Amino acid sequence: MSWSGFRKAGHLPTLAASFLYFDVSFMAWVILGPLAPYIGETFRLSATEKGFFVALPLLAGSFFRPLLGAVGDRIGGRRAGLIGMTLTLIPLLIGWRFATAPVSLYPIAFLLGVAGASFAVALPLASRWFPPEYQGLAMGIAGAGNSGTLLSTLLAPRLAAAVGWRNTFGFALLPVTAALIVFAALARESPRRSAAVTGRDYWSALKQADAGWLCYLYCMTFGGFVGLASFLTLYFHEQYGLSKVHAGDYTSIAVIAGSFLRPVGGLISDRVGGYRVLLAVLGLVAICLFAISSAPPVTIGLLLLTLVMALLGIGNGAVFQILPLRFPDKVGIMTGVVGAAGGFGGFLLPSLLGWIKDRTGQYGAGIAICGAVALVGMCVLLRLGARWRRSWTGPALWRTGVFARQGGRTGERAAA
Repeated sequence: MSWSGFRKAGHLPTLAASFLYFDVSFMAWVILGPLAPYIGETFRLSATEKGFFVALPLLAGSFFRPLLGAVGDRIGGRRAGLIGMTLTLIPLLIGWRFATAPVSLYPIAFLLGVAGASFAVALPLASRWFPPEYQGLAMGIAGAGNSGTLLSTLLAPRLAAAVGWRNTFGFALLPVTAALIVFAALARESPRRSAAVTGRDYWSALKQADAGWLCYLYCMTFGGFVGLASFLTLYFHEQYGLSKVHAGDYTSIAVIAGSFLRPVGGLISDRVGGYRVLLAVLGLVAICLFAISSAPPVTIGLLLLTLVMALLGIGNGAVFQILPLRFPDKVGIMTGVVGAAGGFGGFLLPSLLGWIKDRTGQYGAGIAICGAVALVGMCVLLRLGARWRRSWTGPALWRTGVFARQGGRTGERAAA
């Protein structure tokens, strides 16, 4: 695999536009997390309430993703992306001008789910331009738009400290508007456009067991990443007593690792196989979370959480290397469905941590539960491996697929 071959195989302006769309959308999607210490202080919210309203955009994203994915399949990813960014401006405007009571937080949080739905448009728009051997890298680059989290965690606390958290929503309107203009200029539809999908198409895909397992795996990897990205500012502020700005800085360090290693996860998966990558990711994440649950010193906690986010970023790339290979004619549908599962996982994590904090006075038990979930996921993946080795046949798929190894030797033996 070479960069020259990758560049010639697809349409780089569309890939860049997809990345930008996903990046600013992700910034808007998780903006409540970095602002949560300020908003919670203003409205005197409990840990459970803060965990819930931080998590609500993630759940709403699960609701909107299949819908926006279907719209993208029907009218094209470019037009669907323009619609998505336009709608994202609405909750930011409401937060800027009309967020005057706790009840106003919930419609803002729900409508921010439209930004999370960008996943179901940006990735298929980029993916359809590239052949199977470059899917992992293309999906990883477009998916690295989750680095938009960094814009929120690094800048939102500082802006809130300087101009107030309501005005921070107003500033967030600027990058979304700029991205809307650039996306309109650069994005183009691939000649590999998928046919319009129906509810029957979704049902047909969901009836396949592998669709459910991919949802489960992405619920852990992407759900863990986005859930922690939304919650870590609160965690560092309340667990270690850091200032709101410093808590955002610590979160940013962890987010950087996960965001920029997603393409690496796709690239590694193209070479050695997504199954092997995911197996290692889940085992290491479980170990790290068990260590974090004991509330180590803040420096050790930051190092461990940065490693967790890096591993989850790699795991995200691995899942989306597998998806277009397993469902090549249903990329839009499955991106929406699997992405929705990831958003649901992200919703559960902050909600669980906030609820347990109110009942136990600390976050350790909730983090340990998350570690146990990752460990169970690794065990499930081991069981899946035996079935996948029997059912995923064909040398081409093995060389670029689940168990791929450089040179394809393992796949060739299994296919024979």
